[in-house]
Amino acid sequence: MQWGMGSALETLCGQAYGAKQLHMLGVYMQRSWVILTVMCICLLPIYLFATPILRLFGQEEEIAVLAGKFSLYMIPQLFAYGFNFPIQKFLQAQSKVMTMAWVSAAALLLHIFLSWLLISQLGLGLPGAAASLNIAWWVVVLGQFAYIVMGYCPGAWTGFSWGAFRDLGAFAKLSVASAIMLCINLSGWEIMVFFGFNAAISVRISNELGAGRPRAAKFAVLVVVLSSALLGFLFMTLILVLKDVYALPFTNSTAVADVVSNLAVIFSLTLLLNSIQPVLTGVAVGAGWQSLVAYVNVGCYYVVGLPLGFLLGSYFDLGVQVRK
Repeated sequence: MQWGMGSALETLCGQAYGAKQLHMLGVYMQRSWVILTVMCICLLPIYLFATPILRLFGQEEEIAVLAGKFSLYMIPQLFAYGFNFPIQKFLQAQSKVMTMAWVSAAALLLHIFLSWLLISQLGLGLPGAAASLNIAWWVVVLGQFAYIVMGYCPGAWTGFSWGAFRDLGAFAKLSVASAIMLCINLSGWEIMVFFGFNAAISVRISNELGAGRPRAAKFAVLVVVLSSALLGFLFMTLILVLKDVYALPFTNSTAVADVVSNLAVIFSLTLLLNSIQPVLTGVAVGAGWQSLVAYVNVGCYYVVGLPLGFLLGSYFDLGVQVRK
C-alpha cells in the first residue's frame, strides 16, 4: 500500500524535474511524508491487534501469538517505510540511483552483521530479528536523507516547508489511485526484474513530458516495451525448455515437481505477460494516469479475474491452473 501511494511521486517529481521546477521536488516529498505517516497511523491497529485478527481468520494459536508479537516489534519499520519510499522517488527522479544503491548496500551489510550478532550470538530470537530489520531500514532512511540535506541535491531540497500541507486532497487522491493500481498487480518475485524497467520508464516519461517532449516519451515507451518483451520471451523459453527440472532446486518431492512441470506452459505465458505489464504501469505512473489505470485494474481483477477464477476452480475443478 505504501509503495503504491509513494509512487505518486514518480509522476510529480519526474515531471517537476523535467520542467526544471526543482524546488517542488522537496515539497512533493514532504507532502508524501505527511500522507504516508497518516496512512501508517491508520495501519497501526493491524499491527497492534494482529493476534486477535489472525485468530478471527482461523490461524493456529501458536502462530497467531508469535506473529502478533513480531508485528509489535516491527512497528518502527512500518514508519520507516513511510519515510523511505518518498525519499527514493525524490532521488530516483534526479537519476541518483547509485546513491540509493550504496546506502542500501551498507544497510544490508549492517543487517547481516546485526542478525548474526543478535540472533546467533546473543540468542535474542524474534526480538533480535526485528531489531536488526528496524535498524537496517532506518539506516537506509537516515542515510539517504543525510545525503539530501548535505547539499547533494541542489535546488531540489531547500529545507522543510509549510507548502507540504497544501493541496493534500489532490495529492492523496493521486496516491490512493497509485496504491490501487499497484497493489492488486504484484504476483510474486518472478517479475521483480521488470520493476527496474518500471522505475526507469516512469522517470523517463515524467522527465520528457515535464520538458515538453512527447515524441521522445513515445520513443522511450517503444524501446522499453520491446526490451521487456524480449526478456520475457527469453524467460518463457527457458521455463519451457527446463520444465522437467526447474522445480528440483526448490523441492525434494517428485510429486510436486511433476505438478510444477504440468503448469510450465501456463507459468511461462504468465512470465511473458508479466514482463510487459509492469512496464505499462510505469508508463501510466510517469504520465500521471493512475486514476484511469486504477479503474482498469480493479475491473480486470475484481470484475473479471476473481469471478472467472472462482468459476473455473469450483465448477470446472481446474485447481491451481486457474490462478494465473
